[in-house]
Amino acid sequence: MSWISSLPLYRGKQVLLGGAALGVLCVVLSAGCSEVEHRHGEQRSNPYLTSDTRYPIPLSSPAGKEHRAVMLQHLETIQVIVNALVEEDYELAKGLTESHLGFFMHRQAMAHQQPENFPPAYHDLAMAHHAAAEELARIIPTKDLKQILPQFNNVLKACVACHLEFKVKSGS
Repeated sequence: MSWISSLPLYRGKQVLLGGAALGVLCVVLSAGCSEVEHRHGEQRSNPYLTSDTRYPIPLSSPAGKEHRAVMLQHLETIQVIVNALVEEDYELAKGLTESHLGFFMHRQAMAHQQPENFPPAYHDLAMAHHAAAEELARIIPTKDLKQILPQFNNVLKACVACHLEFKVKSGS
Protein backbone atom coordinates (compact mmCIF):
# COMPACT_ATOMS: atom_id res chain seq x y z
CA MET A 1 0.00 0.00 0.00
CA SER A 2 2.89 2.41 0.70
CA TRP A 3 4.09 2.41 -2.92
CA ILE A 4 0.58 3.40 -4.04
CA SER A 5 0.50 6.39 -1.72
CA SER A 6 3.87 7.60 -3.06
CA LEU A 7 2.84 7.18 -6.71
CA PRO A 8 1.37 10.70 -7.11
CA LEU A 9 4.60 12.19 -5.72
CA TYR A 10 6.70 10.11 -8.14
CA ARG A 11 4.41 11.08 -11.04
CA GLY A 12 4.66 14.74 -10.06
CA LYS A 13 8.43 14.47 -10.00
CA GLN A 14 8.37 12.89 -13.47
CA VAL A 15 6.14 15.66 -14.80
CA LEU A 16 8.38 18.33 -13.24
CA LEU A 17 11.57 16.78 -14.64
CA GLY A 18 9.91 16.19 -18.01
CA GLY A 19 8.83 19.83 -18.12
CA ALA A 20 12.32 20.98 -17.24
CA ALA A 21 13.79 18.73 -19.92
CA LEU A 22 11.31 20.03 -22.48
CA GLY A 23 12.28 23.58 -21.57
CA VAL A 24 15.96 22.79 -21.99
CA LEU A 25 15.32 21.21 -25.38
CA CYS A 26 13.33 24.28 -26.45
CA VAL A 27 16.32 26.44 -25.57
CA VAL A 28 18.57 24.26 -27.72
CA LEU A 29 16.20 24.37 -30.65
CA SER A 30 15.68 28.09 -30.44
CA ALA A 31 19.47 28.64 -30.43
CA GLY A 32 18.98 32.38 -30.35
CA CYS A 33 18.45 32.34 -26.59
CA SER A 34 22.03 31.53 -25.67
CA GLU A 35 24.77 34.06 -25.30
CA VAL A 36 27.51 33.22 -27.74
CA GLU A 37 30.77 35.05 -28.18
CA HIS A 38 31.41 35.17 -31.90
CA ARG A 39 35.04 34.68 -32.79
CA HIS A 40 35.02 36.79 -35.90
CA GLY A 41 33.90 40.10 -34.41
CA GLU A 42 30.48 40.24 -36.01
CA GLN A 43 27.33 40.66 -33.99
CA ARG A 44 24.40 38.62 -35.28
CA SER A 45 21.04 40.02 -34.30
CA ASN A 46 18.96 36.94 -35.05
CA PRO A 47 20.35 33.97 -36.99
CA TYR A 48 16.86 33.06 -38.21
CA LEU A 49 16.16 36.42 -39.81
CA THR A 50 19.56 37.12 -41.33
CA SER A 51 21.55 35.35 -44.00
CA ASP A 52 23.59 32.32 -43.02
CA THR A 53 26.99 33.65 -42.00
CA ARG A 54 28.30 30.46 -40.42
CA TYR A 55 31.73 29.35 -41.52
CA PRO A 56 31.72 26.25 -43.73
CA ILE A 57 33.84 23.24 -42.87
CA PRO A 58 35.05 21.90 -46.22
CA LEU A 59 34.47 18.15 -46.16
CA SER A 60 34.06 15.62 -48.93
CA SER A 61 30.52 14.39 -49.44
CA PRO A 62 31.11 11.11 -47.54
CA ALA A 63 32.91 12.92 -44.70
CA GLY A 64 30.12 15.51 -44.52
CA LYS A 65 27.52 12.75 -44.26
CA GLU A 66 29.54 11.01 -41.55
CA HIS A 67 29.88 14.29 -39.63
CA ARG A 68 26.13 14.91 -39.86
CA ALA A 69 25.54 11.36 -38.56
CA VAL A 70 27.73 12.12 -35.53
CA MET A 71 25.79 15.35 -34.88
CA LEU A 72 22.48 13.49 -35.15
CA GLN A 73 23.80 10.87 -32.73
CA HIS A 74 24.66 13.66 -30.28
CA LEU A 75 21.09 15.00 -30.51
CA GLU A 76 19.58 11.54 -30.06
CA THR A 77 21.89 10.92 -27.10
CA ILE A 78 20.75 14.18 -25.48
CA GLN A 79 17.15 12.98 -25.78
CA VAL A 80 17.96 9.58 -24.23
CA ILE A 81 19.90 11.25 -21.40
CA VAL A 82 16.93 13.51 -20.66
CA ASN A 83 14.67 10.46 -20.57
CA ALA A 84 17.10 8.60 -18.28
CA LEU A 85 17.07 11.58 -15.91
CA VAL A 86 13.26 11.64 -15.99
CA GLU A 87 13.25 7.94 -15.14
CA GLU A 88 15.90 8.60 -12.46
CA ASP A 89 18.27 6.17 -14.15
CA TYR A 90 21.39 8.14 -13.24
CA GLU A 91 23.75 5.31 -14.10
CA LEU A 92 22.46 5.18 -17.70
CA ALA A 93 22.54 8.98 -17.98
CA LYS A 94 26.15 9.07 -16.76
CA GLY A 95 27.26 6.23 -19.04
CA LEU A 96 25.68 7.76 -22.13
CA THR A 97 27.14 11.17 -21.33
CA GLU A 98 30.63 9.73 -20.96
CA SER A 99 30.57 7.39 -23.95
CA HIS A 100 28.58 9.45 -26.46
CA LEU A 101 29.37 13.07 -25.59
CA GLY A 102 32.63 13.04 -23.64
CA PHE A 103 36.24 12.75 -24.72
CA PHE A 104 35.79 9.08 -25.67
CA MET A 105 33.55 10.20 -28.54
CA HIS A 106 36.05 12.92 -29.49
CA ARG A 107 38.81 10.33 -29.83
CA GLN A 108 36.50 8.11 -31.91
CA ALA A 109 35.59 10.99 -34.22
CA MET A 110 39.23 12.01 -34.69
CA ALA A 111 40.14 8.44 -35.60
CA HIS A 112 37.54 8.39 -38.41
CA GLN A 113 37.73 11.98 -39.64
CA GLN A 114 40.50 14.17 -40.95
CA PRO A 115 41.16 16.73 -38.20
CA GLU A 116 43.15 18.93 -40.58
CA ASN A 117 39.90 19.73 -42.43
CA PHE A 118 38.44 21.38 -39.35
CA PRO A 119 39.38 24.95 -38.39
CA PRO A 120 41.14 25.47 -35.03
CA ALA A 121 38.12 27.40 -33.72
CA TYR A 122 35.96 24.34 -34.42
CA HIS A 123 38.35 22.19 -32.38
CA ASP A 124 38.13 24.69 -29.51
CA LEU A 125 34.32 24.52 -29.53
CA ALA A 126 34.37 20.72 -29.79
CA MET A 127 36.75 20.47 -26.85
CA ALA A 128 34.50 22.79 -24.81
CA HIS A 129 31.55 20.53 -25.65
CA HIS A 130 33.38 17.37 -24.59
CA ALA A 131 34.69 19.03 -21.41
CA ALA A 132 31.16 20.14 -20.49
CA ALA A 133 29.93 16.58 -21.07
CA GLU A 134 32.67 15.16 -18.86
CA GLU A 135 31.70 17.58 -16.10
CA LEU A 136 28.04 16.60 -16.51
CA ALA A 137 28.98 12.92 -16.18
CA ARG A 138 30.90 13.77 -13.01
CA ILE A 139 27.86 15.58 -11.52
CA ILE A 140 25.12 13.08 -12.48
CA PRO A 141 25.87 10.60 -9.64
CA THR A 142 24.90 13.30 -7.11
CA LYS A 143 21.28 12.76 -8.28
CA ASP A 144 20.76 16.43 -7.47
CA LEU A 145 18.92 18.15 -10.30
CA LYS A 146 19.94 21.56 -8.95
CA GLN A 147 23.51 20.57 -9.85
CA ILE A 148 22.74 18.40 -12.88
CA LEU A 149 20.50 20.77 -14.87
CA PRO A 150 22.90 23.76 -14.91
CA GLN A 151 25.69 21.48 -16.12
CA PHE A 152 23.35 19.91 -18.67
CA ASN A 153 22.61 23.44 -19.84
CA ASN A 154 26.36 24.04 -20.28
CA VAL A 155 26.52 21.03 -22.60
CA LEU A 156 23.63 22.43 -24.62
CA LYS A 157 25.24 25.88 -24.76
CA ALA A 158 28.37 24.27 -26.19
CA CYS A 159 26.29 22.54 -28.87
CA VAL A 160 24.48 25.75 -29.79
CA ALA A 161 27.70 27.80 -29.90
CA CYS A 162 29.25 25.46 -32.43
CA HIS A 163 26.14 25.19 -34.60
CA LEU A 164 25.85 28.99 -34.69
CA GLU A 165 29.46 29.33 -35.81
CA PHE A 166 29.95 26.48 -38.30
CA LYS A 167 28.16 24.46 -40.96
CA VAL A 168 29.23 21.48 -43.02
CA LYS A 169 29.96 22.25 -46.64
CA SER A 170 30.31 19.12 -48.72
CA GLY A 171 33.06 19.29 -51.27
CA SER A 172 33.81 17.16 -54.30
